[in-house]
Amino acid sequence: MFGIDDDFIALPLRTLTDAALARAAQLGAEHADLRVMRTRQLVGSTRDGRVENSGSDEALAMAVRVVHDGSWGFAASDVLTAEEAVRLADRAVALARVSRPMATTPVVLAPEQVCGSVDSPARWVSDYDVDPWLLSDAERAAPLIAWSERLLALGADHVDASSQAVRENSYYADLGGTATLQQRLRIEPSLTAVMVDSTTGDFDSMATTAPPTARGWEYMTGTGWDWSAEIEQMPAWLREKLAAPSIEAGRYDLVIDPTNLWLTIHESVGHATELDRALGYEANYAGTSFATPDKLGTLQYGSPHMSVTGDRSTPHGLATVGWDVEGVPAQSWDIIRDGVLVGYQLDRAMAGASGVRSNGCSFADSGLHVPIQRMPNVSLAADERGGTTADLIAGVDNGLYVVGDKSWSIDMQRYNFQFTGQRFFRIKSGAIVGQVRDVAYQSNTIDFWNSLAARGGPSTYLLGGAFNCGKGQPGQVASVSHGAPSCLFTDVNILNTNEEAGR
Repeated sequence: MFGIDDDFIALPLRTLTDAALARAAQLGAEHADLRVMRTRQLVGSTRDGRVENSGSDEALAMAVRVVHDGSWGFAASDVLTAEEAVRLADRAVALARVSRPMATTPVVLAPEQVCGSVDSPARWVSDYDVDPWLLSDAERAAPLIAWSERLLALGADHVDASSQAVRENSYYADLGGTATLQQRLRIEPSLTAVMVDSTTGDFDSMATTAPPTARGWEYMTGTGWDWSAEIEQMPAWLREKLAAPSIEAGRYDLVIDPTNLWLTIHESVGHATELDRALGYEANYAGTSFATPDKLGTLQYGSPHMSVTGDRSTPHGLATVGWDVEGVPAQSWDIIRDGVLVGYQLDRAMAGASGVRSNGCSFADSGLHVPIQRMPNVSLAADERGGTTADLIAGVDNGLYVVGDKSWSIDMQRYNFQFTGQRFFRIKSGAIVGQVRDVAYQSNTIDFWNSLAARGGPSTYLLGGAFNCGKGQPGQVASVSHGAPSCLFTDVNILNTNEEAGR
């Protein structure tokens, strides 16, 4: 079990805290917090088994945020000295004073319990076994090369492989007495094979369906994902896909694998239930949401089979933490219960305005960026008595089995959408009869989730996710996981993407 990096703990955290918070209090701030954040990144890539890139970078900065006379103030710097901490407190308060005449409602933060102390910060470290930073460049390139060589030997014409590992250290302290230290590690491998039909010149690609995860380098060597099994099957799947017939557009029942469904959850549920979006805060950039607060408790979001939770505590979840960047402990809560919208994602300011407790959804991707409300792990529960994916397929007369994510499109209210995938298998009379091509499923959020007819059991459940969820101005990127079982959706509209493109 790893602890928090010694060189991060050795930073003058107590000195910075005392300087910033004392100055903010002296200037009359109702709330003040100091955040120090360091992000390290390792990247590597290969092309046809040859190393193309290997590199690393690091960012370290601190920020002071205040509520003064009911208005936010924020300032940040990459200089970590007591003098700079005082200057940031001065700037944050000055900004709050300038902003106050433009504020329509005062900022009121929901109360929160004290965690740790400046003398003894509470600590949390994500669960991982092998630290990528302890490996050589050659050791980190080895699995990428081995995977590529195996795919090439099995008939792929080209293979792109890459890995990205991120280690995030953060320190938080506020005037209320909370102080926390955290360390998160996450990893995202990617492997794509390309095959060309030498007779026709047609080509296609296929990527692994392995999700990014909050693990260490052990993920690259088989812990949490069977790389060998998927790699052995990919060339045959890709050959079949190249030769597959084009789909006939129409209405089909869909069995959607969690390797695809996680993205539909992210776009149509995760973003739609961010309260800042539902309140219109993101309208200028990322859009709003059809799931507005007046619908809370009454909107039939999906069928009774649909129960979705938000959480910050799922093992190996990309959004899993000990505390958010406002010192709120990780927790779990219902967003959709038995198909009905019952909850949102909140930070302390939105929770304070709503008269409830924050559920810990504040995050900033850098010490230089202001915290905003960000998505937790948002997941669809499995049916505890549900069967296997094969059981779901066996109940379909005319349908498709969808595996792996690919492209997607959704409107600015998170309502009308379409999604493609890595593989679409035709189902007839309860059996898979081969792949089809040029497929996209299209619907709106309410119709789609109300067509949910059955969920697979725990054996079908998988935690998918993304490294690159964007939001905010200036833009910030967050990592988030979405768990789901295999699911059956009935009578969904299927598009032929070639026909839609006029080809």
